[in-house]
Amino acid sequence: MKLLTKERRRFIARSSRRVSEPFAQATARWRMLPTFVIVGAQRAGTTSLYKYLAEHPDVGRVRLGKGVHYFDTNADRSMDWYRAHFPLDPERVPFKQRPTHVGEGAPYYMFHPECPRRIDAALPGVKVIAILRDPIERAHSQWAHEYARGYETLEFEAALDAEEERLAGTEALLDAPDGRSFEHQHHSYVARGQYADQVQRLWDTFGPDRVLVLSSNELFADPATAYATTLQFLDLPHHDANYEVHNARSYSKISPELEARLADAFAASNERLVEMLGPSFDFRRS
Repeated sequence: MKLLTKERRRFIARSSRRVSEPFAQATARWRMLPTFVIVGAQRAGTTSLYKYLAEHPDVGRVRLGKGVHYFDTNADRSMDWYRAHFPLDPERVPFKQRPTHVGEGAPYYMFHPECPRRIDAALPGVKVIAILRDPIERAHSQWAHEYARGYETLEFEAALDAEEERLAGTEALLDAPDGRSFEHQHHSYVARGQYADQVQRLWDTFGPDRVLVLSSNELFADPATAYATTLQFLDLPHHDANYEVHNARSYSKISPELEARLADAFAASNERLVEMLGPSFDFRRS
């Protein structure tokens, strides 16, 4: 049997979404809302963890995708629009087998300054999962990802040189529900790796007990243990998933000079992160 290309699969998924959209909207009030949200970081393993969780028999999933982007780039839409993306709730539709949990993942949620507050207001009691990757590797991976998609035209070093000017004033654009900033979302290579402030914002909003922070190194080196930790955090029974790595990308290494520049840029945040989370999150370069 001939395998479908990635483009063909995406076309089928988009077509299916359009066909199912009217029914989903009409039944929105009978649908579940997330019990967990994977908030980032971008290029740190959010897709892999979401897919592991989606295999769990007690976890429902987003219709035809991983994330809804309601709290960042669709915050001006209605709550019914958001709810339409999730499974029917058997407490309201009794003939359905009920998942006990449902979640979504959008790696812009952690970096976007308004998202934690919006999530907490819309989903009281929701649990939040963050995955942190070495910020130097993450920045380069993000650049490669954006460059491949055509969202970035500069080479990596030039993009780093341009970042401060590109991001100047962008956070002020994001206060309103319909606020958007292409630069803040796609050109934030160093800013997204300042993890300490972002984790602190999650703690301040949700409280540490509702926030699980994972290391991407541990997620990919020992996915079964990271998955078990996540299930325990979500009060889900043990389950073994297919621990395939998703959404990975190959790219060349950066120069030692550029690595040293980025190590300096992340030094203060990395030091604070170790104080907050312990040695598993020591991304400092010796």
